[in-house]
Amino acid sequence: MAFFLGVDGGASKTSCVLGDERTILGRGLAGSSNVTRVGESAACEALTHSILQACSAAGISPSQIANTCVGAAGSDRDQVRVPLQRLVGEVVGGPVQIVGDMAVALHAAFGDGPGVIVIAGSGSIAYGRDRSGETTRAGGWGFAVSDEGSGYWIGKQAVATCLRRYDESGQWGGEFLSEVMELLEVSTLEQLVMTVNRSPSPNFASLVPAVLAFSDRGDKTAQEVLNLAGKELATIGVVVVKRLFRDNATVRVAMSGGVFKNSPFLRQVFYNCLVAACPWTELNPTVVEPVFGALELARKGSAT
Repeated sequence: MAFFLGVDGGASKTSCVLGDERTILGRGLAGSSNVTRVGESAACEALTHSILQACSAAGISPSQIANTCVGAAGSDRDQVRVPLQRLVGEVVGGPVQIVGDMAVALHAAFGDGPGVIVIAGSGSIAYGRDRSGETTRAGGWGFAVSDEGSGYWIGKQAVATCLRRYDESGQWGGEFLSEVMELLEVSTLEQLVMTVNRSPSPNFASLVPAVLAFSDRGDKTAQEVLNLAGKELATIGVVVVKRLFRDNATVRVAMSGGVFKNSPFLRQVFYNCLVAACPWTELNPTVVEPVFGALELARKGSAT
């Protein structure tokens, strides 16, 4: 019996799924294995922990793995691909493929078929493949200039919207702002401004749970932020749909990432904006797990 491993190496977590030709046998979960963000040492620790956890659940040794596929952001760059291949190769048996995180998400959603995946986690991107196999992308150019609708962007936008409310009303306060300030460990306007403008920037993505919670409670500021995020994600999805599918035939679209998974409100905004711009799209309401695409690519033995 052959064993295969799929890895989704994200900026916030590393997810592993181990299986044979047909069955899922074990799963593993650890922190970030994004080499660029956390460095090789932390990435190695996360990868090793998640792989060993999956192998333990399956009752096998990592050396028994026949083929591994890792989905990772920036995999087209040697600085990312080379260390990841080495780090994973030191743990598992068999060859190791390193492919883009968007490629494994697309495969999880559509296999080898056409469609568009919009990903919103720590970062964001839209990626698609047409009926002839041509691919294209939109967004995903990094948190400093892009990644609209991502967790980092939502947190940053939450602070910006609170400050705009202060500019408009001249009133400082409110439960949502108080929660944001507590999470950023500040107590005054001056401290807030200093903190959000420092270098390196604070972890704005850590504010997302608060934005989601206050949105669920009907807070207008939090809902405004998520409404804008949903629109931004729909925008990059529409760009890819229109570039790849020009005949107005039905186009399948899927969502992936923690932002989509944890916010029904944002998903609804995304859907409304998507179908308003491209009525011929068909949205999969289930948020896709990219790690299953990585496992399928490992089973195939080659990346697409």
